[in-house]
Amino acid sequence: MSVLGSFTPSPASADTSSGVTVASKDYDLDITTAPFPDLKVTVSQTRNLVSQGIVVSWTGGKESTKPISGSIGGENFLQIAQCWGEDPAHPGHPDRTTCQYGASRSEGTTRNSSGENADVASQDAEYTVPRTGVFTPAYTSIPFKGVDGTLITDIVKNASGATTRTPEIDVNTNQFFTQLTTNETKWAGSGPAGTGSVPFEIQTAMQSPGLGCGAPNTLVTPVAGQSCWLVVIPRGTGDSGSSTITQSGLLWDSWQHHVAIKLDFEPIGIRCAIGAAERQLSGSELVSGAISSWQPKLCTGPTGSAFVLSTGNEAEAVTGASRTEPSPLAFTSRPLETDEQDPVQYAPVAIAGLAVSFAIDRKVSPVGVVPDEYGASNGLPFGSLNLTPRLIAKLLTQSYFEALPPGDRSHVGFVSFDSPGKNARTLVQDPDFLDVNDEEWAYQLMVSPSLGDLLLPSGRSDLAVQLWRYVLSDDDARAFLDGQADPWGMVVNPWYSTNASVNPTGTGLAVPRESLPKADPIEKPDTTVTDPANGTGAVNLVTWRPYTADFESGAYQTLRGDGLLLGTWDKFSTPPKYGKTARELIGSRGVLALTTTPAANRYQTITASLRNPAGKFVAPNEISLLAAAAAMTPAGTQSRVLEFDPAGPTAAAAPTAYALTMPVYAAINPLQTDSTQRAVYANLIRFAVQNGQTPGTDVGQLPPGYAPLPPSWVAQALAAAAAIESGISPRAQTIPAPSTSELTPPSAPASRVQSYAKPTLPEPGLAPTATGTPADPLATGISAAPLLGRPTPTDPDVGPLSAAVPAGLLSGLLAAGMVPLYSRARRKA
Repeated sequence: MSVLGSFTPSPASADTSSGVTVASKDYDLDITTAPFPDLKVTVSQTRNLVSQGIVVSWTGGKESTKPISGSIGGENFLQIAQCWGEDPAHPGHPDRTTCQYGASRSEGTTRNSSGENADVASQDAEYTVPRTGVFTPAYTSIPFKGVDGTLITDIVKNASGATTRTPEIDVNTNQFFTQLTTNETKWAGSGPAGTGSVPFEIQTAMQSPGLGCGAPNTLVTPVAGQSCWLVVIPRGTGDSGSSTITQSGLLWDSWQHHVAIKLDFEPIGIRCAIGAAERQLSGSELVSGAISSWQPKLCTGPTGSAFVLSTGNEAEAVTGASRTEPSPLAFTSRPLETDEQDPVQYAPVAIAGLAVSFAIDRKVSPVGVVPDEYGASNGLPFGSLNLTPRLIAKLLTQSYFEALPPGDRSHVGFVSFDSPGKNARTLVQDPDFLDVNDEEWAYQLMVSPSLGDLLLPSGRSDLAVQLWRYVLSDDDARAFLDGQADPWGMVVNPWYSTNASVNPTGTGLAVPRESLPKADPIEKPDTTVTDPANGTGAVNLVTWRPYTADFESGAYQTLRGDGLLLGTWDKFSTPPKYGKTARELIGSRGVLALTTTPAANRYQTITASLRNPAGKFVAPNEISLLAAAAAMTPAGTQSRVLEFDPAGPTAAAAPTAYALTMPVYAAINPLQTDSTQRAVYANLIRFAVQNGQTPGTDVGQLPPGYAPLPPSWVAQALAAAAAIESGISPRAQTIPAPSTSELTPPSAPASRVQSYAKPTLPEPGLAPTATGTPADPLATGISAAPLLGRPTPTDPDVGPLSAAVPAGLLSGLLAAGMVPLYSRARRKA
């Protein structure tokens, strides 16, 4: 049974160390008239915030009713917004004029409302123009005050002191926020028990300059980010003077019942010394979240070095790092492709993975008989979703006809809605999908192009290779790509077929590959010339379903409910162009995106459970990532790089493993000529695998979405770091390969050395190699509790390493220093 009425992140993925719960009875300014007097609101994280998602959950509400467009805003629901200032009249409460609210422009959600004079609260009088006639009702408009002091208001006083309206000013759309940028939640519904939870986008000054959250406060030491507020506004069944919800939630009638929680932010921008020497990093996006967490902590070191990470193609990064001239330190999940002996040292630094994020709200079909428990959950989010390799293949190949622009779609069987063919319209209508998911999905009627494919990043990456390998590991998925119909008659979009006789190009799509192509050349033709009055421009596949900037953007768009849908044609624009469709808000979302496990955790998106090679549906969390790490085997002939081979017997024997788990290695040729740079890189590795392996959301910790490295992986990394700093080539010395049968207890502090220590290098030729077929770890439960793997005789004997690490602390610090890291401001910093 699907979870009803709530968003349910994995307990191992949501940080609760700074979670806060506030009860209405302890906070409401007039609890006697509160719509939900027993309301208790919990915010999952209130400290160390950046641009991210958090979870807002509650109890004590009442069963909700969805809004009716053009009529009412719904019944018994919550609204959520972010504010920057405190109310001087009510200390400990936010000032409603500093809240980002109103841009959704629908019933019960704007900053302004009309009504009767008698219904205007005294607290709203200064923002109100009284009724002056039959056709001029009382008008109340709550201004917005930006953090820079700018005031957006359409209420002014004339020379006589009377309030008047300036209609040309729009308080709901302004230079600070619009429908396309706001993070407000206009409707968050409760289930039959009066409980619920939703993800909420936290914005910093980078996304919302009007709020200024996280802006550095340099008047305090250490520098702190500007704090803000999260405010929850309960809405009952009617507003003052109305039996329905149609008025602004900022009017005192509703605002007085708000619940708010203070939010503390990490300071955005530069936190390393200006002028510090920069060191370059390049490669895997999988490690970017960890680097972002580690680098501010290390900026306090004496060397003044700073790191700039450029994510991109890992194969190019490791190729550059394999040469002897100085290069950026590469981060890769695959070893160097070479016919010669590999000159690169590999240090494992992270375990993470690919993920499919989704935000899909129930839309119960009005046709047929629907069980009561499903009907009562209309508008509430689904909390689980299963995908198989064949379903992933369908999403990657635009094989659902709604994923294609409205041109000639006959090549996927679609002629018209009267003759749609056998290919499903979207994923959620596919019998193949319904066969492996909860029966509740069969009672939904959800249609959107963003449910017909995945939001995908452009570019080349190891992550794309691993995704295609996962698809190809399955017999059914391979047959589908080859052109064979599934049991319900659906066939692959021929432009993506691996079968040359099916693919219109005459050449089969080569997979696995480093990219996620949009190969179908379909185009809706331009009709502006033939129909000047109503014609629209051409639409190809990339225009219809655009790429995201990177994997992280997929999770970000999912959090926002933005499927990147094409907007309407604006013939009056210069030049004419298509606009952008505003995001779907909670209650009507339908988005699927390819992302990473760290990004999914950062933005608090729900992730799909994938059928693994053992035939089990497993979601990504710390437990399943470590189970997959325990089932990894050497990548080809390179014993120092492990991979989760979805087609291998070891993976098939790992029922608790998450199928798209990937390791990340820091990689460089230790014979590069810049010894100072090698020492800096070596110390980065030491920090990453020691202090940087403590899970948490504080600066310097391992963010959610990663799994801590097992001890043998740490041993390999420390030995590789020492070799990199000392200039010892792997062609002359053997580095310990990580064990594939060991599992580190996630909460065992003894497995992490809290220092930047240099190990003693093992003697050449004495390091053991990775084992071949480990047993699957016995991991159960849903929390990140300690997991004890069985000791095996194949674990590497690291000899003096464990003793050398603490003993070498002083020498390690003196030689390499606490290397400061810093990356230039990111788009979502």
